[in-house]
Amino acid sequence: MNEAETRAELIDPKLKECGWGVAEGSKILREYKITAGRIQTGGVRSKILTADYVLVYKGIKLAVVEAKSVGTIVGEGVAQAKQYAEKLRLETTYSTNGKEIYQICMKTGKEELVADFLTPDELWNKTYSDQNEWRDKFASIPFEDKSGTWQLRYYQEIAINNTMEAIAQNKQRILLTLATGTGKTAIAFQIAWKLFQTRWNLSSRTSDTDKNGKKVREYVERRPRILFLADRNILANQAFNAFSAFPDDALVRIKPNEIRKNGRVPTNGSIFFTIFQTFMSGGSASSPPQIYQAHPPQIYQAHPPQIYQAHPPQIYQAHPPQIYQAHPPQIYQAHPPSRKKNKYFLMK
Repeated sequence: MNEAETRAELIDPKLKECGWGVAEGSKILREYKITAGRIQTGGVRSKILTADYVLVYKGIKLAVVEAKSVGTIVGEGVAQAKQYAEKLRLETTYSTNGKEIYQICMKTGKEELVADFLTPDELWNKTYSDQNEWRDKFASIPFEDKSGTWQLRYYQEIAINNTMEAIAQNKQRILLTLATGTGKTAIAFQIAWKLFQTRWNLSSRTSDTDKNGKKVREYVERRPRILFLADRNILANQAFNAFSAFPDDALVRIKPNEIRKNGRVPTNGSIFFTIFQTFMSGGSASSPPQIYQAHPPQIYQAHPPQIYQAHPPQIYQAHPPQIYQAHPPQIYQAHPPSRKKNKYFLMK
């Protein structure tokens, strides 16, 4: 029995028996392409990284399954299983020959033969030990793929999921550092999409305690206010166009000439796009107030103006070179050094 027959006759039924592809919210991705292969000298790509199975639950990838033919020892696929799980930043991975299942926990290093695959709920609880309402809400919103024309790269998905997890955990400062051409706008779009669709906003955070000292929530259901800042108009315009999947009345492009014409700053929207120069302009006797002053003061409490002073353009030079080794080397070859594109993404 070859590998394809092993999958069809032994592994697929076993996954189904454990609830994968059967339980609501569970899905099996077969022959999942992780990367298109490293770009080598001459523009030739190396071998494509493809996982036999990726197990998805509630919209989040949770485990990899590396399949081998029934006549192969189960340990034959362990190295690949670990490689794919490490690439996708997954906690659990499997190697199986259809007869035996070898489970590996990338977090603890524990490896063992098991009788069955973990069910969707078991794997979810193993990955996330605590229950979190906003994690579930964010996971329930699928990535916007623009009718199948937009496919996230694996590291973009990791960045988005880690950001959403940090927000669900009430983290107040999140900094993503990516090289030119790695898709910062695409990542910002997907984060905004999930926040917008779930109606997340700062009021969702635990902000008070009751008489017993227990944390209570004072959540006001409304769309979030999101500010997209760039250092050049062309970047702000590109981002505004890239966010076209949002309703038209949710997007606001803040422009100096319109402010001068109308005598006020637009505030009726959910996602605002502008540049640093416009954002900090105004404030004189003959011009409208500075743009950030025209919005409700509390909108920027979580992100005071000096946040930008803490991240000057040379911030990327301060990071050691190895910080970029986490990204595929070829990504930089395809995008030679150019003027740095600074974008900041604030939310309320």
